[in-house]
Amino acid sequence: MSNNPKFTALLPMKAHSARVKSKNFRQIAGKPLFQWILDALLAVPEIDKVVINTDARQILADEGLFDSERVLIRDRKPEICGDFVSMNLVLADDIANVPSDHYLMTHTTNPLLQPETIKNMIDLYLKAVEAGTADSLFTVNKMHTRFYTETGEPINHDPDNLIRTQDLPPYMEENSVCYLFSPASFAATQARIGRKPVLFPTPRLQSIDIDEIADWFIAESLLLRVSAGEHLPEEA
Repeated sequence: MSNNPKFTALLPMKAHSARVKSKNFRQIAGKPLFQWILDALLAVPEIDKVVINTDARQILADEGLFDSERVLIRDRKPEICGDFVSMNLVLADDIANVPSDHYLMTHTTNPLLQPETIKNMIDLYLKAVEAGTADSLFTVNKMHTRFYTETGEPINHDPDNLIRTQDLPPYMEENSVCYLFSPASFAATQARIGRKPVLFPTPRLQSIDIDEIADWFIAESLLLRVSAGEHLPEEA
């Protein structure tokens, strides 16, 4: 493995948003939503370049974002545009056209992810790859709670033997905050999660994903605190 492996961040960004109108470019806590995660990625020296695969180049230009030394804006091909296109097809197009040793994929809708956390997951991923114990990484929410099926059947606990929730075996929920993988890992599965992924629990307040309008309000209140200089707790 190279002593200084090249990392390319993939930050897909589309103009249309079904549930929160134009959310990628909407102002939140003083700047467009996309700018929060872009700033975090550019603050990580291990990341050589951020690739934005988009159908909204003009909107980005209106917001003052253009190609630069560390930012590459790629126009999304018409055949991979739309709300029902698999994200793996978008990633495959970027990988085929922007060579890199490793890729880190995240979303504009994760504005609270901090540079220190990104660096921690890069370090863990590289150590696991070098040790041969993993070929990829994805982020999760570590859940210590009582789960049931839709019909009320307990999944991970015995209702007749209540123990503290923190003592229950944890369940890991994929939270879509971040994915790390190599070209070989992606080729093996045609997906951002490889054959041997390592799971990375992200800090709770950094794991907010803006999907619904309620998520927007939660994220905005936290980002206003960040803008005021408050530090987000790092516990998962």
